[in-house]
Amino acid sequence: MSEQDGRAGEWCAEDLRTEDLLRELAPQVLGALVRRYGVFDACEDAVQEALLAAAVQWPVEGTPENPRGWLVTVASRRLVDQVRSERARRLREDRLALATPQAELLSRAADADAATDRDDSLALLFLCCHPALSAPSRIALTLRAVGGLSTAQIAAAFLVPEATMAQRISRAKQTIKASGEPLRMPGAQDRAERQRAVLHVLYLIFNEGYVTTDGDDLTAPALSAEAIRLTRWLHRLLPEDTETAGLLALMLLTDARRPARTGPGGDPVPLAEQDRSRWDRDLIAEGVALLTATLPRGAVGPYQVQAAVAAVHDEAAHVDATDWPQILLLYGLLEELAPNPMVTLNKAVAVAMVHGPAAGLDLIAGLEDDKRMAGHHRLFATRAHLLELLGDTASAAAQYRDAARRATSAPERRHLTARAARPAAEVR
Repeated sequence: MSEQDGRAGEWCAEDLRTEDLLRELAPQVLGALVRRYGVFDACEDAVQEALLAAAVQWPVEGTPENPRGWLVTVASRRLVDQVRSERARRLREDRLALATPQAELLSRAADADAATDRDDSLALLFLCCHPALSAPSRIALTLRAVGGLSTAQIAAAFLVPEATMAQRISRAKQTIKASGEPLRMPGAQDRAERQRAVLHVLYLIFNEGYVTTDGDDLTAPALSAEAIRLTRWLHRLLPEDTETAGLLALMLLTDARRPARTGPGGDPVPLAEQDRSRWDRDLIAEGVALLTATLPRGAVGPYQVQAAVAAVHDEAAHVDATDWPQILLLYGLLEELAPNPMVTLNKAVAVAMVHGPAAGLDLIAGLEDDKRMAGHHRLFATRAHLLELLGDTASAAAQYRDAARRATSAPERRHLTARAARPAAEVR
């Protein structure tokens, strides 16, 4: 390798280290500015400019001794520049002028190096999961403000035009502004509900990455990775919260199977047919250890139970070694803690494995009148699978075709169509 190649490798590694540091610091810096100046969208723009400046300067000039203070200072100056620029930032100046006198902004910016030790990241995450926002808006704003993803990245992950995602994020910011809620932790009576919303947002981000709802790819690994990163971060901030730990364990135990989840063409491989030697054993060990340390510490919640189900699957050396009675017990507990039709559908598979496919089909029949599930492709696919186990291949094929017609993901449609076309001998 030439000296020039070596320097290029060093610069690349430095760029990656800088990128990781900036992603970690971004919510802290945005939280500091929002707390100080109170205007979410203007502060976010200023922080993005500071992050861009750091991404350009730090790999060349070196990371400053106090990188967070550097970013807060630069972002504060950018914010003041926005106020001063009457031609380019007229609308934003008007909003800032209503919120905070310009002289006060300038004096605060002059003191930007002070009081940067307070970490408002958690409060920022709670603010992004404001109860007035819809679930899609919470997700988008969390990925933008806390995750540091660009609008283009979020739009690409959710397969919508960038302009659409930009409007969604803008409306979310305006909703928060109209609420008049400052950047602070919710009161004791609201904190538990808001924290559930935060966990649910992270859960939805992970799920969209693990199985996309639309498009040509089965998964969006960047989304799942971001959900895991944010949940690790939240777990560090709230180490005693058992459901946060449970959610992190669930993500790790589920994501461990990713390498074996798709075939050569990108189509899904069912759990029972996956090559378990390709599962990430380090993630499984980490998830199991986290769950083992968490379960005895307090009340068990839905994420911990789902993580326990994932752990039972992951610890089975082969599909025939799966402890289905244990999984059935866990799904029974999950139905009590968080009843919903998808839980019942998953429980039906466990019932079929323990008590026979006919019993599982009986349980599924109770979901046919549920409007949330009646037209869902997973209901038809699960029914098809149990009919296969029962030996009724003709009915199973019809159900697989119905499931394929309802699936919104191209890989899932191909997979279900191929299932429908399998000869009876192959099924047996």
